[in-house]
Amino acid sequence: MIMDLRTVEEGKEYIIREIATDDEELNSFLFSLGCYSGEPITVISRKRRGCVIAVKDGRYSIDDQLAEAIVV
Repeated sequence: MIMDLRTVEEGKEYIIREIATDDEELNSFLFSLGCYSGEPITVISRKRRGCVIAVKDGRYSIDDQLAEAIVV
């Protein structure tokens, strides 16, 4: 089942399938965080307009637009 980060379960590890965006700036920003195909990612918590994710050794707060672009 293909989902984006807005719909996944908190605390569960997922593997990134793709970054679904045509915006090159958004794509390179996510890549700089370590968000690319094959990487494990976990949603730590949800906030009103986004979520906190764990990728590699870092935790990041991202908005809903970024969360929607990350397909797991």
